[in-house]
Formats: sequence, structure tokens, C-alpha cells
Amino acid sequence: MKFAAAVMAIGLAGLTVSAAQAQQITGAGSTFAAPIYSKWGDASKTATGVTLNYQAIGSGAGINQINNRTVDFGASDMPVAADQLTTHKLMQFPTVIGGVDIIVNLPGIKTNELKLTGPVLADIYLGTITKWNDKAIAALNPGLKLPSLSIATVHRADGSGTTFVFTDYLGMQSPEWKDKVGSSTSVSWPGGAGAKGSDGVAGTVRQIPGGIGYDESAYATQNHLTTALVKNKAGKFVAPTMAAFEASAASADWSKVQNFAIDLNNQPGEASWPIESATFVLLPIDPKNPAQSGAVKKFFDWGFTHGSDIAKGLLYIPLPDSVHTAIRAEWQKAVPGTM
Repeated sequence: MKFAAAVMAIGLAGLTVSAAQAQQITGAGSTFAAPIYSKWGDASKTATGVTLNYQAIGSGAGINQINNRTVDFGASDMPVAADQLTTHKLMQFPTVIGGVDIIVNLPGIKTNELKLTGPVLADIYLGTITKWNDKAIAALNPGLKLPSLSIATVHRADGSGTTFVFTDYLGMQSPEWKDKVGSSTSVSWPGGAGAKGSDGVAGTVRQIPGGIGYDESAYATQNHLTTALVKNKAGKFVAPTMAAFEASAASADWSKVQNFAIDLNNQPGEASWPIESATFVLLPIDPKNPAQSGAVKKFFDWGFTHGSDIAKGLLYIPLPDSVHTAIRAEWQKAVPGTM
């Protein structure tokens, strides 16, 4: 009995030590990044002793929360401007790269059968093109039976980095869009239905015949949504596939940007997908609790070192090793002694 009690006491002591070593970090923002952060969190917990509590509330809200220091890190698909980083005493770094898909709900149209271009997408969201059998769409799709359905555009209702990526792309394709609407995490949409979060856009498009929306590839794939081909900078119609995302990412030149704030939309290359973005983490350079910032860096360091296969399984592109090295150097320079 005494031996059993001693064994139990040792076991309980081990649990106490383990609990004391475990550390929880909180992050909030990008829904684009939520699937990969969730998977990295599950996979890394034992090795790092760090538990992740991540709230997928949209990039705009994530930026606000880290500015107010209510979380340990913020997450945004829109890179934050240099002056705002300085004002709020933040550093930013990318974590993975992902594509933004165009999703549709058209009777009789299978995935990657419909062809669209950037200017046509802009006109659809501007309300200039209102029917699916419009001559501008029909001209891109000879032989495809387009339904005589009204187009129902769907957009994010919350502040969203995915919205920034999509509207930034439309601004590259359409001077009218750039002048009238512009690009940001939230814009004044000319029309259409708003939905909260990536899952909200996916669900709304699925429910509305004639619907069209934009969503992260992970969500489009997980929800088995019908995606469209889009014409890229080289003039080729490409599907939103891993190979196309990788081709676009490979064309990027990280050496010419500050604060890692690269724009991956409309990259050159015949195989490149044209709507793509890195997703970013915002970390205080004056942390109230340096240990928490250290745990954030430990978590993402694990993801960079061990999480590439997980990322690829969710249709994200891992960053080049050279970018990982640059991020680690920036961690030590901007937030020294926290890892």
C-alpha cells in the first residue's frame, strides 16, 4: 500500500510539473490561416509544451486585438503598413502562402469548367455583368451551356485579409474597380450579400443558385465547392491547384520588400495561379510578458521546421527556407531574448 501510494505521488508530481511547463498562447485574426494554425497546434503541443488558443475572427479584428494587446499575436492576410507597425510597436512575419479560389454555384457546371478573367470578375462584382449567360462570360466559354441565371455575388461581411487579397487583385485588373472601390480588409461593396468568415462565404454560395464568391483554397476544398478557372498574367487559364500555387510562390522576390510585406497577386509564369497571398503574424516588440512572445516564436519555429507536410496537405505553400532564416534573424533583432 505504501509503495502504491508512493508511485501515485510520483505520478501526480509528474503531472504537476508537466502542467506547470505547459504554456498557453492566444492569437486572433485571419480565417485564411485558421486551418493550418489549428493543425500545427495539435501536432506541436507535445514537443513544444505550448497550447494554442486561436480565434478565427477575421484579419481586421485580429489587427485591432494585437494593437490593444488583448492577445499574444495577431494574424492578418493583409500586410500592415510600416508606419502602423511603428505606431503600435509590432513586427510582422509571414507563415505560409495560400491561394484564394473563385467559387460558384451553377447548375450543370462542374468544378474548373467555367473560365473567368480578372476584368470580368471585376465587372461581376461592380454589377455591370448581371447574368451568367452574359456575352462577356459566354465569349470566354464557347461550348459551355451557361444558365440564364442572375449572378448573386457573395463577399465577406467582416474585416478580412482575404477580402484585401481579392480586392487588391481586382484593382490590378480593373481601373474602374481601383477608382470606385479600392482594396482593403473592408470595402464599400457595390452590391451582393455579405457573409461572416470563410465558412460563411462558402455556405452562402452553396445555398444560392447563381452564387459566386471568393474563398481560401482550404475551405473550398474541404467544402467540396465548385471552383472556376482564372486567366493568369501569362494569358493562360489555370485551375486553383497546389502546382499552380507553388508556381506563383516560386516567382516571388522577397528580397525587395520591407517587413516581409510581399504582394503575391498576379505573379508571372504560365502555370501561376493569379490570386494568392502570404498570411502574416503580428508580434509586439515590447511584450508585456516576454515569455509569451517566446512561446509564440517557439510555436511558429516548430511549424517552420516540422509543419511543411501538414501545410501542403491543407493546400498551403511552405515559405522558402531562406525566408524562414530571415524571419528567425528578425525575431532576434526585433524581440531579443524571448526564445
